[in-house]
This record gives sequence, structure tokens and C-alpha cells, in this order.
Amino acid sequence: MKIIPLKEGNFSASKTKDFTLLTEENFDTATGIKMSVQPFLIITQNDYILLDAGIGWKNENGKSVISEILEKENINPNQITKLLFSHLHKDHIEGAVISTENDFKATFPNAEIYIQRRELEFALEKQGNPSFDFDILEKLIQLPNIVWMNEDQGKITDEISYEVVGGHTPFMQVFWIKENQETVFYGADDLPQASYLKYHLAYKSDFDGRKAMELRLKWEKEAKENHWKILLYHDLDTAVIEM
Repeated sequence: MKIIPLKEGNFSASKTKDFTLLTEENFDTATGIKMSVQPFLIITQNDYILLDAGIGWKNENGKSVISEILEKENINPNQITKLLFSHLHKDHIEGAVISTENDFKATFPNAEIYIQRRELEFALEKQGNPSFDFDILEKLIQLPNIVWMNEDQGKITDEISYEVVGGHTPFMQVFWIKENQETVFYGADDLPQASYLKYHLAYKSDFDGRKAMELRLKWEKEAKENHWKILLYHDLDTAVIEM
């Protein structure tokens, strides 16, 4: 199994969920919540698995940061076989869709796209909430190859399992990928930064902060017992921690 962090950058996110790229010049003066945006590509013998899709950030030349990273790894977006969404906040979905002159298309055209249906229903009830990009969301759900997920837990393949856990959003789901005695765990925004394991807090930014905190305590114990590798979507400095 190979883990490739697809870090788009470190950002400050305002109350209206506008993202500003952090640099050496503005890091100390930037307001808002500081976080990375960092999807992950997991390569197994059977699949190229993308965990969330980022915000589609572009560099100074107008090129997608994620596409640049994939290019350096000699990976074509067409090789991605599965795109797994934890939840549908804008910073997790915007990179899945490319706007064209007259229309839009999938960034990863050959990928099966896994979306929890109840999470979509929740999102569509939140019109006007700045955490969501409803234009991109409407385009996303029109893409081909969508696999609608309805169960609370299960297996996508022999290697990929999931569970709807809530916490950050009511129907957020987390994923485990297992191959050759190795386990990778993606807790998405219930466990977005390493500091969340150090400070046992219930965060107001979560739909149910207490539940998210309790889940982290449970996962930390299981991770230590089973030597998981934990993927951190929003950590400024660290992509993966091994317990």
C-alpha cells in the first residue's frame, strides 16, 4: 500500500468559509482558522483510492495543485478508480469537478464516486450555509459513476470498509483501508489534526462535538492496539501519524 498526501496548501478559513493561502508573509497576521487542505491517494494492488477531493486550489500559473502532485508521481487522474467522500463541505468536494467553458466535467472521470445519501439530504437542507458550495454540489451529484451509500456501515471492497459516525456532520463517514497487515484510517473532520488526540475537547465547529470527542478516544485506543496509520486532512504540518 502506498499513501500519497495531496496537500493543496495551508489556509486560513474565515467565518464565511473563504480560504486564503497562508504564506510566510501573512501567516502571523492572517485571521480565521488555520488548517491544511490535504486529500489522500491510497494505492493498493486493486485500486487507486482518493479520500475526499480538496478545494481545487490552483497555483500562480492556474494549474491544479493536486494535478501537479499527481504528475510528479507519474499518476494520471484517469487512473483514480474510487473517490470516497467523508462529507460534503466545500473544502472536501470542490476538487472533484472542473468547470469548462460551457459546462463541467469530472476531475477523475473513471472513478466510482461514493456519497452517503443522508449526508447529501442534510447538505441540501442547509441552503445559504457557507460551509457548502451548492453550485459545485449540484454539479457533483450529476456526475456519472456515483454510488449512493445508504447503510450505516459496510464494505466497499475486501480492502475498504466504512462507517457512518456523525460528529462533525450528522452523517459523516470514516474509512479503513487494509492490505497486507497494514491498516490506514481516515477520520476526516472528526480527527483532522494530531492535536485533537492531545487535547480531549468538544469543538463548537462540530455538529455534535461531544460525540466527535468520544469517537476520537475510541479510535485512539484501537489505533494503538492495531497500529493504524491515521490520515490527517487538516493538519498544518503532519500528514500521517502511525500509532
